[in-house]
Amino acid sequence: MFKKILIANRGEIAVRVMNTCKDMGIKTVAVYSEADSKAAHVLFADEAVLLGPSEPAQSYLNMDKVIKAARDTGAVAIHPGYGFLSENHEFAKRCEQEGIVFIGPSSDVIRDLGDKITSRKIMKKGNVPVTPGLLGSETDIAILYQVADEIGYPVLVKATAGGGGKGIRVVNAKDELEEAVASASREAQNAFGNSEVYIEKFFTRARHVEFQVLADDFGNTIHLYERECSVQRRHQKIIEETPCLVLTDELRKEMGQAAVRAAKAASYKNAGTVEFLLDENNRFYFLEINTRLQVEHPITEMTLGLDLVRHQIEIAAGNPLSLKQEDIHPRGHSIECRIYAEDPENGFMPSPGKITFLKEPSGPGIRNDAGVYQGVEVPVDYDPILSKLVTYAETRDQAIAKMIKALKDYIVLGVKTPMSFLCDVLESKAFKEGQVFTDFIDVHFSDWKSNAEMIDAAVIAYIADELAGRAAPALNAKQTGVPTPWETLGNWKMTKVG
Repeated sequence: MFKKILIANRGEIAVRVMNTCKDMGIKTVAVYSEADSKAAHVLFADEAVLLGPSEPAQSYLNMDKVIKAARDTGAVAIHPGYGFLSENHEFAKRCEQEGIVFIGPSSDVIRDLGDKITSRKIMKKGNVPVTPGLLGSETDIAILYQVADEIGYPVLVKATAGGGGKGIRVVNAKDELEEAVASASREAQNAFGNSEVYIEKFFTRARHVEFQVLADDFGNTIHLYERECSVQRRHQKIIEETPCLVLTDELRKEMGQAAVRAAKAASYKNAGTVEFLLDENNRFYFLEINTRLQVEHPITEMTLGLDLVRHQIEIAAGNPLSLKQEDIHPRGHSIECRIYAEDPENGFMPSPGKITFLKEPSGPGIRNDAGVYQGVEVPVDYDPILSKLVTYAETRDQAIAKMIKALKDYIVLGVKTPMSFLCDVLESKAFKEGQVFTDFIDVHFSDWKSNAEMIDAAVIAYIADELAGRAAPALNAKQTGVPTPWETLGNWKMTKVG
């Protein structure tokens, strides 16, 4: 087993990976930028290496600096988390060339699956259904018009590279197509350095359902059942749950088998996610394989009692899967809400700043994978996710009620968050009835406004706390989450007696 792992990431996912490493007795190395010098993952790691300025290209995306950090600290493996270099096949190749274990699939697999056209061709060959559309990129607008007419509007213009909702445009009518292709191509070029796009059928009432897979080097591939990820904003998930309400036992088995076929067709190793589109007639189509850990992986862990990061590390270390398909039995219901520093009243724009007060929810069946603490700055340079809030209960209704309570108990001051918005979504009739589709937010919450009275109450509470002269608890490198009495007393001084 590895003695030391470098985590090539930041924030909550870096802390999440480090927790498992500590459970396994593995030393951890953090990397950080100047903007993250006081970040939680830096304080939590056994060692930390400064990469450079806050710009990602000079820090977290700089392959040379990350590799050097691993070399200098004696880290024999790198866990990429998600985002940054996690799906960069060139980085995985560099690790292979340097003799450093990349905790994920091979560079060739990442390259092939990172290109949506190549992955569609692989799935076709592997007998996995794909959405109707092109099997190659296309720049000739006349051909794009022709294909769109054949598959029928609406269609989706998609970048062949990358992910995260970038380079995607929905086209509802013919006169929108040319501009959508141009703008998607520009965005893809800026985000991924690749302007190529293609088109496929867009389903207006569809669900985004994904299956977690694990595969080792010994030919063993299993799925860990599904996650419902249809509640999205700007093509990015914000609420996920498992199980999916509309899957029958038969359909669940069929989709799970298709996910395993997809992984095998791609010669996949380690943990990955096969994403499907499920239409209103319960026909499913392959979307893509995410060649990394997913943000929403905790809900799978909660219903199965597994640690996916541990399995990633075990597989990367050359060990066979300790699980068989017949061993996997989900139980109960789990929901995850992504907590960002963002303003849902302003198009979910990022809301960087200093967290002036923080109170996390707790209780049975509540898990909060956080990457921040009170007093830390949320920088403008990176994805503004603060934490992944997860609840688990015996039933969906209980999991929803527990999540609503947890969100209301979760207090973050100094930056805007979508917690009030998430509460309203969870309390909505459509969500409670399971009527969730990829356009859920646009249909039900496009003009959402917050409850001003709730905000005023929070501000008053914060001002009262400040006027009382109570000092904010300080976080030190040894703190594990619960502050000591000395950190919670507020303003105090020692007085000599006698």
